[in-house]
Amino acid sequence: MLAHLSLKQFAVVTAAELSFGPGLTVISGETGAGKSLLVDALGLLSGLRADSGVVRHGADRAELVADFTLDDAPLATAWLAENELDETGDGDAPICQIRRVIRADGGSRAWVNGRPVTLSQLGELASRLVEIHGQHEHQALLTRASQLDLLDAYGRHEAAREPVAAAARAWSALLRERDGLVAQGDVSDRIGWLEHQHAELEREALEPEAIAKLNADHRRHAHAAGLIAACEGAFARIGGDEGPSLTRTLQQVRGDLQRVAEHEPRLAEVDAMLDNAAIQVDEALSLLDRVRDDLDLDPAEFERIEARLGRMHELARKHRVAPEQLAATRDGVGAELEQLRGAGERLDALDAEIGAARKRWRQAADALGRARRDAADSLSARTTELIGELGMGGGRFAVEIEPQEDDRPDPNGAERVEFMVAANPGQPPRPLRKVASGGELSRISLAIEVAAFGLDAVPTMVFDEVDTGIGGAVAEIVGQKLRALGGSRQVLCVTHLAQVAAQGHAHYRVAKAASEGVTQSAVQVLASKQREEELARMLGGVELTKEVRAAARRLLADVG
Repeated sequence: MLAHLSLKQFAVVTAAELSFGPGLTVISGETGAGKSLLVDALGLLSGLRADSGVVRHGADRAELVADFTLDDAPLATAWLAENELDETGDGDAPICQIRRVIRADGGSRAWVNGRPVTLSQLGELASRLVEIHGQHEHQALLTRASQLDLLDAYGRHEAAREPVAAAARAWSALLRERDGLVAQGDVSDRIGWLEHQHAELEREALEPEAIAKLNADHRRHAHAAGLIAACEGAFARIGGDEGPSLTRTLQQVRGDLQRVAEHEPRLAEVDAMLDNAAIQVDEALSLLDRVRDDLDLDPAEFERIEARLGRMHELARKHRVAPEQLAATRDGVGAELEQLRGAGERLDALDAEIGAARKRWRQAADALGRARRDAADSLSARTTELIGELGMGGGRFAVEIEPQEDDRPDPNGAERVEFMVAANPGQPPRPLRKVASGGELSRISLAIEVAAFGLDAVPTMVFDEVDTGIGGAVAEIVGQKLRALGGSRQVLCVTHLAQVAAQGHAHYRVAKAASEGVTQSAVQVLASKQREEELARMLGGVELTKEVRAAARRLLADVG
């Protein structure tokens, strides 16, 4: 839901801050005051192209900011998460802020939750937050995709659409797999080359543990002479071959201390330490002896290890990986080899699987198509009835369903939808996107939305001049329908009729004034008395008589 809209240096508005709540909010003002600027601002925040003409004269840039709460916008919430643009506000309530700056030189930039986005991304997000019903370039319901979504929402086809989408995904995956295999062409040469590569890798022990042991063996053999000399020298010095034995010296020291230990208790602790040292020395001598026995000056073994290590590094260079990654490379070559060897068999199996997947999709799509045709008849009849109530007597609305021209795994089903309208009796139905009158288009959109109970997933709907060309009882009906739609969706409506404005849950007035020769517009939320005055102005023009004010009070009283 749109919670707040901020405009700065935009057209004739110097600065305006508007807060919105649920239900129907109406916006009124004198002709030329700029009441449709709010709709234009939302259009620019929805990704429409902008030029320097929207920047207020004398300013270097215009800035537009809209804050949305996302409790009622699951599609927008999912899009924000998918594009890593999601944010939270106080109490972790999901929020979304859209900001756009248009410079006087015609350039512009856009941000979502403080992060820069493209106009294409802005349009994708805004289409999940707000629908603008008015001029053609704003119309959400003019696209066939939106019309199909609305029909499915009206018919509550969520359960029927999911099997179609799942079957289409499975069918598409199988087609991609087959295309990939076919694109490989004759793979016999590739198989031969991979077999050679795999056999070469298989001849060596390539696990990281084996490579680590080979490196350790190489270091040990490369330094065998030095290791032998060091072990023998240490054994001689510790064991007593070159001077007094370290073990014997420790025993002598212990004996000397034990004879006087009774006079100093702490010497018993020293004796225990020396005893442990003697044990450690004996164990060190034993380990030195074993290490020396394991060492051997064997030039032939050293050459064999060097040759293996050389082959290992050569393989690593050949495959452009570290030696420790050769095992993974070998496994990858083996996996590709097995896949290619079974490519022919897999192609045969894929043909059967694709046929079965297509059949499953067709069955699910046919069931969805039947449900859509039933919903189309109901929506057509209900909308035609509402069009008559909204001052377009004799007009007809129909949902035209056509089969897709090509046989492909479409997740949306097997048919296309077009909303068709005959605005006047005797006229043939034409696509909704070709309806010329902006007022008629807005009223038809209102009829469709009311007929569909506001079931589409977009939480905010904007109607611009929906009451153009009507008056009297029809205007009151339009207002009632807008208010009814406000029971399930947030609705904003720019209007010049008091009968429509009286139905609003909230009311803004846009007024213009000249200051130092420059026209400026200001936006004001109306309290009860101010609202009565505005309705009287809309009813009576320049002279506000007692009768006009009484009529304004009656309009408000009738709404309750």
